Amino acid sequence: MKHLEDITTLKGIGEKTAGLFHRLGIYTIDDLLNFYPRDYQSYKAPIKLSEAVDGEMVTVELGIFDSFKWKKTRTMTIGTGQASDGTNRVSIVYFNMPYLKGKLIKGSRFLFHGKVRSEDGKYYMDQPKLFTYDEYNQLMGQLWPCYPLTRGLTNNAVMKAAGRALEDYEEAEYLPEDIIREYGLIPLKEAKRLIHFPKDWEALIEARKRLVFDEFFQFLISIRKMKEYNKELDTDYAMIETAWPGRLIEQLPYKLTGAQSRVWNEIRQDLTSGKCMNRLVQGDVGSGKTILAFLSLLMTVTNGYQGAMMAPTEILATQHFEQLVSMTKKYDLPFCPVLLTGSLGAGAKREVYQQIESGEVNVVIGTHALIQEKVRYAKLGLVITDEQHRFGVRQREVLNEKGGRTHVLVMSATPIPRTLAIILYGDLHLSVVDERPAERLPVKNCVVGTSYRNTAYKFITEQVKSGRQVYVICPMVEAGDEETEGLENVVDYGEKLKSILPKEICVEILHGKMKPADKKRIMDAFQEGHIHVLVSTTVIEVGINVPNATVMMIENAERFGLAQLHQLRGRIGRGKEQSYCIFINGSEKETSMERLSVLNKSNDGFFIAEEDLKLRGPGDLFGIRQSGAMEFKIADIYQDSELLKRVSMTVDRLLFEDPGLQSDKHAALKDYLEENAGNFVDFRSI
Repeated sequence: MKHLEDITTLKGIGEKTAGLFHRLGIYTIDDLLNFYPRDYQSYKAPIKLSEAVDGEMVTVELGIFDSFKWKKTRTMTIGTGQASDGTNRVSIVYFNMPYLKGKLIKGSRFLFHGKVRSEDGKYYMDQPKLFTYDEYNQLMGQLWPCYPLTRGLTNNAVMKAAGRALEDYEEAEYLPEDIIREYGLIPLKEAKRLIHFPKDWEALIEARKRLVFDEFFQFLISIRKMKEYNKELDTDYAMIETAWPGRLIEQLPYKLTGAQSRVWNEIRQDLTSGKCMNRLVQGDVGSGKTILAFLSLLMTVTNGYQGAMMAPTEILATQHFEQLVSMTKKYDLPFCPVLLTGSLGAGAKREVYQQIESGEVNVVIGTHALIQEKVRYAKLGLVITDEQHRFGVRQREVLNEKGGRTHVLVMSATPIPRTLAIILYGDLHLSVVDERPAERLPVKNCVVGTSYRNTAYKFITEQVKSGRQVYVICPMVEAGDEETEGLENVVDYGEKLKSILPKEICVEILHGKMKPADKKRIMDAFQEGHIHVLVSTTVIEVGINVPNATVMMIENAERFGLAQLHQLRGRIGRGKEQSYCIFINGSEKETSMERLSVLNKSNDGFFIAEEDLKLRGPGDLFGIRQSGAMEFKIADIYQDSELLKRVSMTVDRLLFEDPGLQSDKHAALKDYLEENAGNFVDFRSI
């Protein structure tokens, strides 16, 4: 199949360029076609500075007063200058774009495309894109895809590659004709073409609708078959109650909340029922799910079995491991744990593999390295996973192959509205931890515009001088080589804060592209208090626990879903001191402020999730980052919730009428699912 070929078969992509695509997870032509734009840019007629609305992308025709001044720091080149539209002046800043030196000279005129910021009657632009009049005229009147980029790979390069891939792209239709008619879906081939190169907004909406439908349909049909497979499945790891969990509960320096006690009883009953446990524990940030995981592991190992706990990041896996080791020593628990992550050296991995296979260790904590081919368990009785990397069907099959009919416990820190959770987790029993420990003070929140930044910097300085620590969250790791639509990025923001905040304040950065050893070094230093301000992506979203961090400032908060913002906020308010969260809204749109104001009203994640569901709608096609709750490429469980509910009913009806997909009209669908058995249910086994 041509779309499974390596991307180097495309004209213009050699080994060096392919390496840049690999950094984005693109190896085949199919990967490229499924690498959807994160946004689309339309270029409108130029306007005056005074007509610009804060937070909106505009184009302004400007003449440059004096040649730009360029200053080189240790890590970047900064260019500053002023230009005029004939009536007003604007101050412009460029970071790491020294190749513009020859263009930004006195008297030259260009069209500048970017966001205009107004503060105290003065205008500012950061990193606007530069066009000649001919270049801009060619762009007007069309929609242009904007892809997530990595340094060294331009938007234009991805766009050209996608265009070449689409030239020979063929995709046979697999959906039954009656479903296509019922939903008014366009052909899959056309949807793939239009999602990359839409004629207009209407065409884009139709393309997205088809691709969202496919993601929901394929996911739900897999989940329904998994539910059928798991139904009343006898476990190979029957357990009896032991005294250890109760003994640990009595020794803890705090009392379990009513919700924790209720959920622990549900887990305990599952483990001792003789049937395979498949349970989702859904709990708000800071509700105390980790102790429930440790109690489950304790019952498992005291029945003579092994337990595995899988985290989405090495940082969180390491933290869980260190916490379990500490508790083991403090309470003299019968745990013999080991940490297994991708960054371990080959020799260390071999030793860990041997310890796991021999049964020398009874708890394995790590990342997806836990289910790699080389890992063989002696008696794997329980697997606990963080829902951010939700166990897919294939991953559960791998575990069943490794350990037999194991117990599965899924932990979720993202409160999903119950109506959606029942659909998305239809193969799991649902438990909710809906209480917070009484001793924690609620976080104080504020939602403000970009003009509040200087006030926020002063507040951060005061908090650090009081001995506290701070998170600053940006939506991007680094600026691409091209326009990044005014989004703040960790690399440049870190440098900016180092120049703005007092020199005695230590500012460092953290993001997912860093080497694991560097991430660990930074997090260790932050936890020990050596770093005062940590500028990070959402890599800190799950599980990071630094009680001394009392302030979080989130840039471009409008780009995130409310549930994810709430989860990020959960990294503070974990100690006894009052904590504060500052949401910087980069858009002055009224709808954006309305959404974010929900976070001012409540610290209850379930309330926020329900409000997010009401406020998000089909109009929010792009611009709000996926919450991470379910790893769909393009679908979003909030803005596409109505379609999700409809598709759920369609899947139920289809499988009720034809459980094994034996009828002729479902032959193409069955073949498609068999060909993609690595991602979906293998219908040959039904």
